[in-house]
Amino acid sequence: MANSSGSCKNKRWSLNGMTALVTGGTKGIGHAIVEELAEFGARVHTCARNESELEACKCNWDTKGLQVSYSVCDVSSRAQREKLMEAVSSEFNGKLDILVNNVGTCIVKPTTEFTAEEYAVLMATNLESTYHLNQLAHPLLKASGRGNIILMSSVGGVVSVNVSSLYSATKGAINQLAKNLACEWAKDDIRVNSVAPWFIRTPLADTVLCDKEYLEKVEGRTPLGRIGEVEEVSSLVTFLCMPAASYITGQTICVDGGLTTERFRHAVVEELAQFGARVHKCARNEFELEACKRNREMKGFQVSYPICDVTSREQREKLMENVSSKFNGKLNILVRSIY
Repeated sequence: MANSSGSCKNKRWSLNGMTALVTGGTKGIGHAIVEELAEFGARVHTCARNESELEACKCNWDTKGLQVSYSVCDVSSRAQREKLMEAVSSEFNGKLDILVNNVGTCIVKPTTEFTAEEYAVLMATNLESTYHLNQLAHPLLKASGRGNIILMSSVGGVVSVNVSSLYSATKGAINQLAKNLACEWAKDDIRVNSVAPWFIRTPLADTVLCDKEYLEKVEGRTPLGRIGEVEEVSSLVTFLCMPAASYITGQTICVDGGLTTERFRHAVVEELAQFGARVHKCARNEFELEACKRNREMKGFQVSYPICDVTSREQREKLMENVSSKFNGKLNILVRSIY
């Protein structure tokens, strides 16, 4: 009986026998997703534009004993997307369990400076390709009886992060697409979720994170005080594709070190300081406070950071003694943002 129970648990946390298509699998998050899905037993087909990079990855995957095949494909091309799905259908006998729409690009510039050509490139690569691949994959996913779609989004599609209005618009659309498809295709036993990372250490992100000042700003805005790793995204994607996640659909899940949760509290502190207030901001996490302190000192803000767990009566009293001493027994503003 125990062995039977263990076997059921193992199946819930396994991808054995499943098939997957991951776009953009030679670098960064896409590469990590390909490897993790394959390590959990899935047969994976991936694509990219550069054949030499695909071949190099394939040699590495073969060495690890992973079942991964590939196609050369530029997903911004409608004809190449159709050819890609024909190859996938042929390889997996007309069925597909998992589709991970990972490919995306970003152009960073002010809204007023975008050209019509740049608009077309971002829309074709980020949104149109995702929409069309979902359409093409639908009959294969339905045929599997357990279809699963993951749309790679960004926290830029959830909150404003001052990256690019157009990029953020495409990611916001992807998040809404996940919600709509989750409802529309539920009857076909297809689940759809979007995954929204913050800054993750990838070759693309490294082009901006190599700037020490910029890196410190990013870390300062992130409650965990660091950049994410690709494996921290691929593990979530893999979980969402497992039978263990069979009741999760229509969700946008952020992998952001707490950024989207903490953003309101950060915004309040910065806004008050920008308007000239001296601010005293408490939290339990000393590492987080130090990261915030460095970031705000660079901006010239007058902010101090005591450690305090406000669930403790004793620490609340100590905090207020500290505030009274610092501000000479007077306080103009009290904001309670703990929840």
